[in-house]
Amino acid sequence: MRREDFTDVGYRVEPGGVAVVTIDRPRRMNAFRGRTVDELISAFKYAWADGEVAAVVLTASGDRAFCAGGDVKERAETGGYGETEWGTFEVERLHRIIRDIPKPVIAAVNGVAVGGGHVLHVLCDLSIAAEHATFGQAGPRVGSFDAGFGSAYLARVIGEKRARQMWFLLETVDAATAERWGLVNAVVPAGELLDTALAWGRTIASYSPTAIRFLKHSFNADSDHMAGLSNLAFAGLDLYAHSEEGMEGAKAFAEKRPPDFTRFRRS
Repeated sequence: MRREDFTDVGYRVEPGGVAVVTIDRPRRMNAFRGRTVDELISAFKYAWADGEVAAVVLTASGDRAFCAGGDVKERAETGGYGETEWGTFEVERLHRIIRDIPKPVIAAVNGVAVGGGHVLHVLCDLSIAAEHATFGQAGPRVGSFDAGFGSAYLARVIGEKRARQMWFLLETVDAATAERWGLVNAVVPAGELLDTALAWGRTIASYSPTAIRFLKHSFNADSDHMAGLSNLAFAGLDLYAHSEEGMEGAKAFAEKRPPDFTRFRRS
């Protein structure tokens, strides 16, 4: 996909060899649809192929949300996440490219990071949060789940008990707590967020690119088997999301009411 055709994502390369990928759907809390995912994948490919780029910053427009995950409102209205370049919803591929690109990816979390948006920042190599940022999962409330990297790798990052707490209770975690848990590397004032992320990227750019590449692959090697879990999980999610139980969560979200899952528990 050509950069000039992007509608949901911004892409630029800053002086010092840092690419900035910006999710640009602020009216939808930067939630992603199929096209957003396609554009994010393309943006990361541009950064991968550009020999001048040493690191990538992933952030979003505005100061309310980093990413609210999949666009549940669109899913409730249409039964899916909209048209895509290849006819498939490629969020698994996006997860893989964030891990596989041989350049560190720094999440600059400028607000709410929830659901699939929370998974995106967890998959980044480093995360910096604005002081007002919040973190959480929402899948069991809206008829979704991530039983791959979004849960198994999260447990590697913050520990089993806290990962289960995030997924089973769906509580929101503030930036200070996220830093204490090891969920983010640093918390800074909102006005310093992007500058800090760019400074980290430029620091990385001053180091040996081959050493950085091998280090990233080494860090990933121990958890790469989770890609198999992710494939299995997303195959199940595709079936579940179109079931009556899965759609109850999406419909309840769109109708601004609590979901009623009691009848599914009895079955």
